[in-house]
Amino acid sequence: MLKRAKSCNRPRATEGPGDFRSALAPILLLTVIFFLNFIARIIMAPLLPVIRGDLHLDHSGAGRFFLVLSCGYFMALLGSGHLAGRMPHRRVIFLSCAGVGLALTAIAWAPNLIGIYGGLLVLGLAAGIYLPSGIASITDRVAARHWGKALAIHELAPNTAFLLAPLMVEAALGVVEWRTGLMVLGFAALALAGIFKWRGWGADYCGEIPDRRVMAAIAAKPAAWLMMLSFGIGISGTLGLYSMLPLFLVSDHGMERQWANSLLAFSRVGSLVAAGFGGWAADRFGPRTTIRVVFLLSGLLIMGLGVLRGPGLMAAVFCQPVLAVCFFPAGFSLLSRISSRRSQNITIAVTIPMAFLIGGGIVPLFLGWMGDAGEFGRAIMLIGLATTLASSATLGLPGPEVDTPEGIA
Repeated sequence: MLKRAKSCNRPRATEGPGDFRSALAPILLLTVIFFLNFIARIIMAPLLPVIRGDLHLDHSGAGRFFLVLSCGYFMALLGSGHLAGRMPHRRVIFLSCAGVGLALTAIAWAPNLIGIYGGLLVLGLAAGIYLPSGIASITDRVAARHWGKALAIHELAPNTAFLLAPLMVEAALGVVEWRTGLMVLGFAALALAGIFKWRGWGADYCGEIPDRRVMAAIAAKPAAWLMMLSFGIGISGTLGLYSMLPLFLVSDHGMERQWANSLLAFSRVGSLVAAGFGGWAADRFGPRTTIRVVFLLSGLLIMGLGVLRGPGLMAAVFCQPVLAVCFFPAGFSLLSRISSRRSQNITIAVTIPMAFLIGGGIVPLFLGWMGDAGEFGRAIMLIGLATTLASSATLGLPGPEVDTPEGIA
């Protein structure tokens, strides 16, 4: 059965206190931590045109940055069940935030490309342990009927990071070099880790330490594999495209770096509202229906990114992320329902790592390879086609009534 470290508390006997307003402050603090966690992982995207010239990289070399980072994230998520099973979730969150700050500082000081790769790997490891404990801390605070809204607030973090990262890069590059900007971001993460430790918010119980039977029980569920596929597609349409889009706009469409980053930033403005709409839609229409519609429409717009030019390209750049971000509140809401509350961290640690490795690592590397071959646009079209076809796979996802009893994996 499920294992637990002797020093750990147990989760609440009920599904959170149910008072959404009283949980708002802790949710907001976790959202800020998630924001810094996320922006640390995507800041390289708007920096790529500068770093590529500074380090003399080709397209695939630039895409390799995200593969290395994703490998660290992949390994951290796989091991997060063992870490969260031996210490309270709040301590895991503190270690993640502090580790992100130290990794960013190390990348800024790295003397060569090998050092940068090492820093990116550590950054992925530090960032990767946050998500299972962050989600567990949020669902511990509110009742299940409020999960969609609470997770939608949490999802404001990546959407705000998508918006601000290019603007922060352009503002910083007007004053300092890219290494100094990374160092400042690292110091900010270390300061936030101190604030979180002082406030002490976050779940004070441990997760479950996975053993073979628990992992096998989750892996035996078709829903877990379908959620892995769904998150892989969702991450490809957001983080995967975002990582290489500035390079695509600069190299294939001849845009100035400043204009490409500004376009990338303002295209994410609508995502801030869309994330809240995605949470509402998941609660109102069900997460499965929401995911199906999002994949269908987002896939068509991704294909448009690969073939359109001029005003049509601009429209696709602005509209696609607005739809794509609606997936995540629905996705996490559904993922939280396919296992017991005590083993949610294990379910996330089983399904998300491969999804992130594919969407956040292999997809950018694939785009880089195709870009070196002069087929950047065709590669984006293939990703859009896969997203559209994935909408039919959502028919196999569990409905909103699924809720595994406490204690059953």
